Amino acid sequence: MRIRMTVVAGAATLACSVGLYPLFASGKWFWTGVAAVLAVMCGALVSRRLRLPAVLDPLCGLAMLLLYLTVAYSRGEAWLGFVPSPGSLSHLADLAGDGWHAANRYAAPVPLVSGIGLLVAAGVGVVAALVDLLAVRLRRAAPAGLPLLAMYSVPAAVRQDGVGWLAFGIGALGFLGLLMADAREQVGGWGRAVTVHRRGGELPLAGAEPPSGQRVEPDGGRRAASGRRIAAGSVAIAVLLPMAIPGVHPRGVFGLGGGGGAGQGTQTVTTPDPLVSLKRELTRLDDSIVLTYRTDDPDGPDYLRLYALDRFDGDRWTYSRLSSSAADRLSGRTLPPPPGLSIAPVHEVTTRVTVSGGVRDMTFLPVPYAPSQVSIKGDWRVHRQSLMIYSLNDSAGGRSYTVRSLRADPTAADLSAAVGYPADVVAHYTAVPKNIPPQVRTLAQNVTAGASSARAQAVKLQRWFTLTGGFTYDLSTPAPQHGNDLVDFLLRSKRGYCEQFAASMALMARILGIPSRVAMGYTAGTQTQPGTWVVRSRDAHAWPELYFEGSGWVRFEPTPAGAAGQGTAVTPGYSQPSGTGGGRPGDDALPSPSATSGPDRASASPQAAPHRNDTGPQGGLTEQDAGNGGMAAAPWIAGGVLVLLLLAVPMALRALTRRRRWAALAAKPRDRGGDPGQDGRGGAPGGGSDDDGAAHAAWREMHADALDHGLEWRPSDSPRAAARRLGELLELDAVPAEALGRIARAEELARYARARAAEPPERLRADVRTVRAAFASSVGRGARWRARVFPPSAMAQARSALRDTGSRAADLADRLNDLPNRMRRR
Repeated sequence: MRIRMTVVAGAATLACSVGLYPLFASGKWFWTGVAAVLAVMCGALVSRRLRLPAVLDPLCGLAMLLLYLTVAYSRGEAWLGFVPSPGSLSHLADLAGDGWHAANRYAAPVPLVSGIGLLVAAGVGVVAALVDLLAVRLRRAAPAGLPLLAMYSVPAAVRQDGVGWLAFGIGALGFLGLLMADAREQVGGWGRAVTVHRRGGELPLAGAEPPSGQRVEPDGGRRAASGRRIAAGSVAIAVLLPMAIPGVHPRGVFGLGGGGGAGQGTQTVTTPDPLVSLKRELTRLDDSIVLTYRTDDPDGPDYLRLYALDRFDGDRWTYSRLSSSAADRLSGRTLPPPPGLSIAPVHEVTTRVTVSGGVRDMTFLPVPYAPSQVSIKGDWRVHRQSLMIYSLNDSAGGRSYTVRSLRADPTAADLSAAVGYPADVVAHYTAVPKNIPPQVRTLAQNVTAGASSARAQAVKLQRWFTLTGGFTYDLSTPAPQHGNDLVDFLLRSKRGYCEQFAASMALMARILGIPSRVAMGYTAGTQTQPGTWVVRSRDAHAWPELYFEGSGWVRFEPTPAGAAGQGTAVTPGYSQPSGTGGGRPGDDALPSPSATSGPDRASASPQAAPHRNDTGPQGGLTEQDAGNGGMAAAPWIAGGVLVLLLLAVPMALRALTRRRRWAALAAKPRDRGGDPGQDGRGGAPGGGSDDDGAAHAAWREMHADALDHGLEWRPSDSPRAAARRLGELLELDAVPAEALGRIARAEELARYARARAAEPPERLRADVRTVRAAFASSVGRGARWRARVFPPSAMAQARSALRDTGSRAADLADRLNDLPNRMRRR
């Protein structure tokens, strides 16, 4: 099996994979590679254990790699949670496509989103399979350096700085270790080299037994030491020599020369796309706390802004390239004044922010706009045009800082009276790509028809998105990747979350000539006590900012708020329709039904009508096509029905289990020894065995519902602890919280108490339904559908049943095998 060489080959692969570190924003990618290498090693060892042909070694390794990728990235679509299925393979392909698109679109270092993590695991696993084939099975360790070198070529081609000397040294040592292990095994195959001391000298023998009375000493120690010295010297020369050659290393030896330190010259600020993690934050089930803060703002806190995205490239909103120098450091000084803020009244706000220690790689500070002074330790800097606060090498995780900011209080009249824009603002913040479809331009004009000021146009746009346009807030919508995604959102689907709403309104404002940009950060969060607020991951948000001379950059809110939208979003008062338009009669009055129907017709007619005509009542088929396709479609229909039946098995199993639980309880004989009127159930207050059964059935049902909806369930928790943790996690209302408490109390009484007043089974069953509805309302649409169609509890039950069946079959086989022995003993 060559276990030792297999382990050395895997270690060499991992050592060389360290060279991929410049590509990623965090180190979590390495552990996905570790798991992939371990899977490939296991597959190769199984192949060699079974003495399969050499060509099957990498195939077995890749098969184990596929199992790992299925469990890690498409468990929900796989058979039994780990067996690849057509659905899981399709999901992996789609995920790989998304990762490839993200890797080619965003500048390194990129965040480890699921698609990119899948590509990393697959790539490192394929390299591990090739190295194992060459070095272990074919015993060609030297050519195995080629796939290892391929991992270094990726960061060298992507990043100008290439790979650091330490990462290169680790990979080189790993490869040299592989060569040495291979050489040791090849030499060891000839036997142990010994030196036999005789009278006149010494005679080296291999694998021979020395004569009696002669001393035998191993002669490989000095050669091994020489080999190690040569290896270390080779690595040192390979690392140091390129740094000593002028022009090869841009920053000099170990990065200490050439380019300058952090405080010299100008550096380019490179971060991942800010919108990549937005949806991930919004859909996190744990809803972790991002930060807490205290504020003295008498009007209540405003949003906390991280980024100001000022450039639309036709596909996505990004911010322009930032250049940073030592002059941009905060150093406790007053920040530049906010652009354009000269007329609107302002008041000063002081905010004390504490970022959670679990937050990673937050290199931009969430601050209320517009910050005037920031007190924080570390090398933090300000972008003068947008007032974004960032760092080149620090993270905000676990830090506390104080922000003094100027909060503008513009009125509707202030915004309506604003006329004219500076030339530089117009040139930069009204730029729109030429490939914007004419339907979008026409739509912007139709929605704002009749508005005679920029503020009135903005109010009509906001109202169209939130009320009259027929839009729906939906977190299951994919993040927009192309310009046509926004076009589809505006003209057809009208389903999305804050990113689509903010991006679309900012784009339409630019089409109308209003300077705009997209801001991203967090809403004000939830107040926990007077002056103290908590911001969670679900409060991540994006919104448009529009420029009005005299008031500067002003926030608008096109995303629906409340239970049907972004829960903590707040619409500013100055953006509400006033009925007078700030002194201009009819400027932003509420639109009449006839007025609102115009934009809707305009948004639907360019695309919807042709789409219906393309298919038509016959689905786009001619009579000949329809006639010839009748019998050919029969196998597809049968296959589709079979697939639907297979997909319905988990749902049917879950429904059958629920029905059997309560049916068995209803059919159980009740204790008639007491007065039927004592507890309203026909049993004694102390309860009988049916009381225990009702409590256990309700508890098992709630446990299954929690698993189905993806909620964490700790087997070590007591019923009371589990109920308390679920209530805090989901922030349940009074009714479901009471139902959850009753179920937990009934289970505790059934487990531990002898004399008790149990809950009636009918009430517990109703409580289970109430808690199940609360679970469903607390998760996203995808999780709800998974709980209904593909419940994990049913799959867990099926796996448990299969294990029990397998154990019984094994016991039966053992008994049958032992039957002849028992008969002989008799």
